[in-house]
Amino acid sequence: MGKTLVAYFSASGTTADVARTVADVTKGDLYEIVPEKRYSEADLNWRDPKSRCSVENGDPKARPAIEGDVDVSGYDVVFVGYPIWWGVAPRIVDSFLEKHDFSGKTIVPFCTSGGSGVGGSDKKLHNDVGSDVEWKPGKLIDSADGSTVAKWVSSLGLRP
Repeated sequence: MGKTLVAYFSASGTTADVARTVADVTKGDLYEIVPEKRYSEADLNWRDPKSRCSVENGDPKARPAIEGDVDVSGYDVVFVGYPIWWGVAPRIVDSFLEKHDFSGKTIVPFCTSGGSGVGGSDKKLHNDVGSDVEWKPGKLIDSADGSTVAKWVSSLGLRP
């Protein structure tokens, strides 16, 4: 499938577990999308409309800053993992996608959720990258089980 990057944002560790499995299955490199200002427990209180995650995800233009960076130019396939927040990806994932040129690459979004599906999150993220990408449909992955992830990756039909 070419050189693979697995970039992910994880607030609770669930998406990180799945991302590590995706990286193991694809033999890809792992990159954590880390917010410049880390989220506290209070920031992640989705029940509080004034919490940081509620405010950010309520603002479609919010783009939290990212700590560090990764050079995506040498990768052919980029898996992008994220938790579902209010039916969409956290805004920091938009920050990551808008920061890089993915021309000529294949992007494969995957998400984790405690109760929601992919919804339109992958389609909204697709708007953050140029049109010169191969965009695969998003996939909700409930488990970091290696055989489940391997079956999904195999179903993508990624070229060698």
